[in-house]
Amino acid sequence: QVQLVESGGGSVQAGGSLRLSCVASGLTFSRYDMGWFRQAPGKERGFVGGMKRSGDTTDYASSVKGRFTILRDNAKNTVYLQMDSLKPEDTAVYYCAADIRPPYLLIARSKDNYDYWGQGTQVTVSA
Repeated sequence: QVQLVESGGGSVQAGGSLRLSCVASGLTFSRYDMGWFRQAPGKERGFVGGMKRSGDTTDYASSVKGRFTILRDNAKNTVYLQMDSLKPEDTAVYYCAADIRPPYLLIARSKDNYDYWGQGTQVTVSA
């Protein structure tokens, strides 16, 4: 049984930082690209960023590029989302997701490409 479990969400003031973690089990983690998505109330779930299974390629949404960083530790079956310079508009439920795609394909930005999802963790940024 595949499980992705996020943690690290919380409340922070604008300009602050948070680090989300996502621990995977029940799958061969090193074979999966990992993505982070977020969903604010009344909005669609959208792409935040992703990392190839090799760990050597990342992609970020323009709204977070330069502020958010994805890291992964294949030995710990864990992917991280380091969020700095947080803004109120970053407030959302954040989800990690796993995508088993060939290494020669780009990181998927569509949520429809992802095979497994975590339960989400709330991030609230106050002004």
